[in-house]
Amino acid sequence: MPFRKRTRRSYRRPIVSVIVPARNEEACLESCLKSLTAQQGIPFEIILVDDGSTDGTRKIAESFHAVRVMAAPPLPEGWCGKSNAVAFGARHARGDWFLFTDADTIHKPGSLARAVSEAERHGADLLSYSPEQIVKSFWERALMPVVFAELAATFKPREVSDPRSSVAAANGQYLLVRRHAYELIGGHSSIAHTLLEDVDLARSIKEAGGQLFFRYGGDAVKTRMYRNFRQLCEGWTKNLALLFPDARELAATRMAEFAVIAASLGCAAGAAFLQHFIVAAGFAGLSAAFWTKFLKRIRRAHFSSLSETLSIFGLPLFAWLLRRSVSSYARGAVAWKGRMYPAPPSEPATQRVTEKV
Repeated sequence: MPFRKRTRRSYRRPIVSVIVPARNEEACLESCLKSLTAQQGIPFEIILVDDGSTDGTRKIAESFHAVRVMAAPPLPEGWCGKSNAVAFGARHARGDWFLFTDADTIHKPGSLARAVSEAERHGADLLSYSPEQIVKSFWERALMPVVFAELAATFKPREVSDPRSSVAAANGQYLLVRRHAYELIGGHSSIAHTLLEDVDLARSIKEAGGQLFFRYGGDAVKTRMYRNFRQLCEGWTKNLALLFPDARELAATRMAEFAVIAASLGCAAGAAFLQHFIVAAGFAGLSAAFWTKFLKRIRRAHFSSLSETLSIFGLPLFAWLLRRSVSSYARGAVAWKGRMYPAPPSEPATQRVTEKV
């Protein structure tokens, strides 16, 4: 069954079902639900699916009377936890649109109504925002700009939103999907095994003839993805090998970039100490040239000046996490939120995409 012909304006205001999967999210859930329940300008419902939490997640969710709290069913064989939770929520949803959003997000006032209007204006079957990233610790500030700069280079929004391009991407922290499009491709059941469910959902919709719209959405939503170094390492170990098709080569390139900047800066300092000022100036110029090129790339990621400055120290960590991610999948399993998942049976989604372009 093909995608139905859409009109720019529906005969009635659309209803949105906001579906929030949550597994041990007591640290951030209250802020998320406060921001969602305060939305105005469009009829909506909120469904929180508790995915086996052992902390105060369910209690916090139940304190919001406007939120329908449901328990995810037992995890079927071959399914990932998040897909199981959101698929269950979608089966009980009433909306014309589904907003799949994470428990660590904070939604700005009026953003839900604006997102639906933007999706309809662009004729999108799936609209996804890349949220503003909240970073507080040193390692968050150092690493996150590096990762998101690479993502911006790999998944160019103009290519994702172009129906003539086969490039597909989405950010699972904010996925607004037209119900018909979601059901047409089989929902999360069709991508149950993947840990990169956002990208694979977008790819499935685009391949079925649907329209994507993807952009940086700091004006609509923000998030703090990881609150400590352990979470940061586990999360990116799960994702990086799937997001970047040439992870080993990318790790080597970024490590070499850091080495050149650091070594040339060190040589400049050493030469200056020995009063070889012409040599020092040469090495300083080399370091400045590479650093300028690096910062030009980092500025695509929409972080503060402080985070951009500290991101140079994120290069070796990014390289290490890339290799760690590849090694985890090579061993056949990856850990996430207290569960072990087998390596996917096929190549990463980005590899399938880039081979078509």
